[in-house]
Amino acid sequence: MKAQKMTPATPKAIKRIIRNTQAHWVGDGFPVTTMFSYNTHGADVSPFLMLDYAGPAMFEPSDRPRGVEQHPHRGFETVTIVYEGEVEHSDNAGNSGKIGPGDVQWMTAGRGILHEEMHGRDFTARGGVLEMIQLWVNLPAKDKMTAPAYQELAKAQIPVISLPGEAGTLRVIAGDYNGTRGAARTFTPINVFDMRLQAGGTTSLSLPDDFTTMALVLRGEVRVNGLKTLQPRDLALFELAGEDILLEATKDTAILLLNGAPIDEPIAGYGPFVMNTQDEIRQAFDDYRAGRF
Repeated sequence: MKAQKMTPATPKAIKRIIRNTQAHWVGDGFPVTTMFSYNTHGADVSPFLMLDYAGPAMFEPSDRPRGVEQHPHRGFETVTIVYEGEVEHSDNAGNSGKIGPGDVQWMTAGRGILHEEMHGRDFTARGGVLEMIQLWVNLPAKDKMTAPAYQELAKAQIPVISLPGEAGTLRVIAGDYNGTRGAARTFTPINVFDMRLQAGGTTSLSLPDDFTTMALVLRGEVRVNGLKTLQPRDLALFELAGEDILLEATKDTAILLLNGAPIDEPIAGYGPFVMNTQDEIRQAFDDYRAGRF
């Protein structure tokens, strides 16, 4: 990302605003709204594949953890960002862990992994509010059969930047912000920024030209480039051309900003598998049924 400028010289205009209010359950632990997916938005969202926003939802105390039991993935990465609550992960590669508010889990499914995602046991026992994001990130064809991997990024590991003029803060989960590198390792150029803007705060981001860019408002209200105002659960998809985005918060605002180099390759997906051809999807099912994950 380039040096920050307070007046956008080459604005990156909003292409459209995506609003989805239809929620569905993933397992019995995650009431989610799918904000975008490659099935409905195609190459416009590449290198990202899907974003599910779970909650905020209140769960009563229980003696049985809720969630999604063991299931497979191949050909992409899952990124889980927790805002409230706790999620425990385990997989057949021997990885396990628990993430809570501010933590991030970045899992590379690669050639194949079986994993489960459940509410944390402590959270299950006491109950409370769960709010989280799960983002799917595509892998280029040359990396789709890479070895599975797991990055657990604790809140303390993620760099936090104070924005100029006391406008707010920006956490660099992945990518680069004015020379500060993010905590996550990625296969292609990707910026994932978790932003907090104070009411009245103004900041300008200078992002790479020709990169896919999206901004999801989680709470608050923000005016973009002095033209359009985004409310909670509004997702702005920007034009590829242009570099600068001016953000003016009219309320205390939380934003997840995604920015990445498109992967110009065919996508073939079915359920938990995302590859490049239908033959590769059939092979994924064969390998899963044969226990080769």
